Amino acid sequence: MSSPLPSKIRVSIASQRLDLLSPGGEIIASCPVSTSRFGIGCEEGSFRTPTGQFRIWEKIGEGAAPWTIFKSRVSTGALASPEAEGEEDLILSRILWLEGLDPENANTRDRYIYLHGTNQESLIGTPASHGCVRLSNQDIIEIYEKVAVGTPVEIIS
Repeated sequence: MSSPLPSKIRVSIASQRLDLLSPGGEIIASCPVSTSRFGIGCEEGSFRTPTGQFRIWEKIGEGAAPWTIFKSRVSTGALASPEAEGEEDLILSRILWLEGLDPENANTRDRYIYLHGTNQESLIGTPASHGCVRLSNQDIIEIYEKVAVGTPVEIIS
């Protein structure tokens, strides 16, 4: 029996978790995330994670190998090494580009706020990103496969 189609993604900054919710509100998948180390906020250039209501604007990375490095939302064809975390905040595996639906977060798409895989998986579960919501590479691939463009996303503090 297949899982029900999700109706919403909910990200909790307080618990550093992402829940995929069924139409009835049941959690059908859950995984740890990493939101911004600079806190919450919607200001341009703040490197903070915005809160409120969003939708998936675009899905990027269909069929890419796990750990594929993306630059400006385009696959470089190179793979990051799981053993070499490094300081650089790489965008890996898949991208779910968010569009803000509230007046205060309407700039989210222009801020390039994504749900994406990371080369810093050891930091998942703690605030460490530059504004995006980071997931393990395996988790972003699994979530990517279960959602569609237009899926509602709620980020709560």
